[in-house]
Amino acid sequence: MLITAENVRFGYDNKSILENVGFTLSEGDRIGFIGANGEGKTTLLRLLLGELFPDEGKILKKSGLKIGYLAQTGGLESNKCVYEEMQTVFSGVYKAIEKQRELETRLAQTPFQSEQYKNLSSQYEQLSRKIAAEDGYNADVKIKTVLNGMAFRDQYEQIVSTMSGGEKTRLKLCKLLLEQPELLILDEPTNHLDLSTLFWLEDYLKNYRGALLVVSHDRYFLDAVVSKIYELENKKIQIFRGNYSKYKILKAEKYEHDVKEYEKQQEEIAALKDYVARNIVRATTAKSAQSRVKKLENMELLEKPLPPQKPPKFFFPCPLRSEELALSVTGLTLSAGEKTLLKDVQLSVRRGEKIAIVGENGTGKSTLIRTLLQKNIPCVRWGRYVKTGYYDQENAQLDGAETVLGCLWHTHRHLNQTQARSLLAQAKLSEEDIDKTVASLSGGERAKLALVLLEAEEANFLLLDEPTNHLDLQARESLEDALRAFEGTLLFVSHDRYFISGIADKIFELQNGTATLYPCRYDEYSAKKSAQSKEEEERSKAAKTEGTAQKQSSFYRSKQDRAQETKKKQRIKQIEEQIALLETETQELNVCLASPEIVSDYKKVSELCARIDSVHKQLEQLYEEYETLL
Repeated sequence: MLITAENVRFGYDNKSILENVGFTLSEGDRIGFIGANGEGKTTLLRLLLGELFPDEGKILKKSGLKIGYLAQTGGLESNKCVYEEMQTVFSGVYKAIEKQRELETRLAQTPFQSEQYKNLSSQYEQLSRKIAAEDGYNADVKIKTVLNGMAFRDQYEQIVSTMSGGEKTRLKLCKLLLEQPELLILDEPTNHLDLSTLFWLEDYLKNYRGALLVVSHDRYFLDAVVSKIYELENKKIQIFRGNYSKYKILKAEKYEHDVKEYEKQQEEIAALKDYVARNIVRATTAKSAQSRVKKLENMELLEKPLPPQKPPKFFFPCPLRSEELALSVTGLTLSAGEKTLLKDVQLSVRRGEKIAIVGENGTGKSTLIRTLLQKNIPCVRWGRYVKTGYYDQENAQLDGAETVLGCLWHTHRHLNQTQARSLLAQAKLSEEDIDKTVASLSGGERAKLALVLLEAEEANFLLLDEPTNHLDLQARESLEDALRAFEGTLLFVSHDRYFISGIADKIFELQNGTATLYPCRYDEYSAKKSAQSKEEEERSKAAKTEGTAQKQSSFYRSKQDRAQETKKKQRIKQIEEQIALLETETQELNVCLASPEIVSDYKKVSELCARIDSVHKQLEQLYEEYETLL
């Protein structure tokens, strides 16, 4: 057991948020924590972290439990470079290895059988055990594995403080993965990840040794990583075994079962009451009627199951049909400062098509959307009767000082009060919400308001930049339904694979400065990309082999050249073999030094330390020669 919550109740300002919440987090758990925006997920996380305390009930934790927490906002802050910051995770190990090297030198110089020698040997043994227990010799391998997987391969030397907010959050996740806490709590970890990084993180977390508690709206991610779903709804936690897809089935089945059981009990109660009413006054049947009264009194009444919360509803009307060729892009080049993002972009979008723009972070997806909306660009031609509607992932068009209702009215003056309030209500912005200022809204509420504004545009060509950001699962699924039903044309950027798969009929990929259109759905696109990746790997191997042969051929111009090249290759091979043998010997010597039998024999310890020092010197010389030859 890592954490147990018992009958936890919590609220703010006399408003109850959690009631009688109980659950257990155990070693090895893989839990997806879901619930609509505003249900109290973040509040519960803060209770688990000890930042808040329950009004009633208990939260019990394992003694010394190490928890790692990734918040949605607030990334890593540091004046170090990326690699140095990751090395701080293993600072104890690095110090132990450095100390171990010092002890080796001191042991070699200390008189045999002296008290000082004995103390140094004991220290060396303890250090060896500590390093081995923490797998310290592989610290740099671990750092590079995580940084490369999380797309920091080319940013080792970048100062952390100069990074964007998304990069800092992603880097904080890297540090948490390296720290390997017993319980890793991740709040929307996929928000700042592109598709390739998402796949890597999923694979990494599948093999994570600790327990996971993940708050996420990414359904593919939940399906791949978790084995239990904890749903916070109506102030309580319900537990479902399985991933997100299984949860959807189990929840529907549970509600249907609970309704039947409740109705069955209500029928039984009605029958008992009817019998009592008809027979309680009769002498012959009073006794049996009284027994039914006792049965009613002792009956454990079932609560009426609350129906599933109604999701928000979106609808994008399309009263005007555009020209058949809605958008034509020919030879477009995009730049950011001095960096060229895309060259010679070619794209034709026909009326009614739904195209997803995908690619790694920084490839120009958002820039492309914004550029298409600019006027007077010769290589961008919009079809006749096209009316565009744009969704900005930052919701920058919203005035923070405006009220929700005022923001809608001032943008769309043709709406009367009933129409405006109806649109907001359908998006689950309540009467209480519409008088709030936009600045006071949560991220999810601002996203819903922006979508309502987009609905009121009645555009026939929608350009959406990450429209699912900040939306909970119900809202995402409702938006998917609305966009599938949309009769106009759609061009959108998204990292949500479930969302892309459910809507897009074509994929427009931005990669390495080029844009490629795949006339297929996302699943087929993924299969093609996987096949292409394997083919490229095979071609790379073949090209490398051919290049080596050509290089060898070009160098062998004379007998003397061939002899020198052969001699060089032989020496390189010899050095590689010697390095491998010496590195293996170093590991074996360290293991020997850590064994109790050797430690008790001061003469052997002295000999081993001298040998380790000699091996290190040989390795340094070989590495220098190896680099020169290469």
